[in-house]
Amino acid sequence: GGGGGVNIQVLLRCRPLSKEELSINTPVVITCNEQRREVSAAQNIANKQIDRTFVFDKVFGPKSKQQDVFNHAVVPLVGEVLDGYNCTIFAYGQTGTGKTYTMEGGGGKTQDGELPSDAGVIPRAVKRIFDILEAQSAEYSMKVSFLELYNEELTDLLAPDESKFSDDKSKKPMALMEDGKGGVFVRGLEEEVVSSASEIYKILERGSGKRKTAETLLNKQSSRSHSIFSITIHIKECTPEGEEMIKCGKLNLVDLAGSENISRSGARDGRAREAGEINKSLLTLGRVINTLVEHSGHIPYR
Repeated sequence: GGGGGVNIQVLLRCRPLSKEELSINTPVVITCNEQRREVSAAQNIANKQIDRTFVFDKVFGPKSKQQDVFNHAVVPLVGEVLDGYNCTIFAYGQTGTGKTYTMEGGGGKTQDGELPSDAGVIPRAVKRIFDILEAQSAEYSMKVSFLELYNEELTDLLAPDESKFSDDKSKKPMALMEDGKGGVFVRGLEEEVVSSASEIYKILERGSGKRKTAETLLNKQSSRSHSIFSITIHIKECTPEGEEMIKCGKLNLVDLAGSENISRSGARDGRAREAGEINKSLLTLGRVINTLVEHSGHIPYR
């Protein structure tokens, strides 16, 4: 928000069990109560039943639809972005829990400008932004960037493909810099100017195809990197006094890699190092969020 204010909401989404999980009689250990915004976990330790209950700002049960999550969690934020605020939405959780599905969707194709029912947060947010701007006949410009963080290194997912013969070792890793106004930017990051929702869908598809994925025991195509899809919007407005004013809002849509127990995911060698880096970065993020919520004097950004 403006003036450095931070508004953090924690929403929990439970995914339904797959046919394979149902066929092996997986015991149901998690139950959720959407009305009371509670999730209960039942555990049997040394023949002792231990039940624990956790409370969230909002709980979406296993039957929740992509549209429900979007309407509750994202629609208000799109309004704030168009008012000139910086907002971030990210999906956090264990490998195989449906983060990429929630953020990007199930892979259904857009037809006649209409989104499929399984479309995720990113395409829905894009469509809503354009719908609102067109309804207001606003004068605006919009650009997007798509960044990947893998093994502590940044990659630009929108950069033009290098020649097959170029030497990867000679490429300098992208650097994160401070901009002198209290913000950060990535030096040399490609920003594409867009004028329609369909352009953004194509960019998203192109960038997602370059992301690092691998098969683990927990998930056939597990995201092994964090990705940040950013939309920056400049809107020209006139004040009642007749002065021109430019509002600048930014929406960061983040799909995090899954945290995981290395032994359970079957990670070995390079895959285990990768999992260790993922877990380390998620722990750091967790610390930052906790200190922001507690309004601590020092925020351990990294």
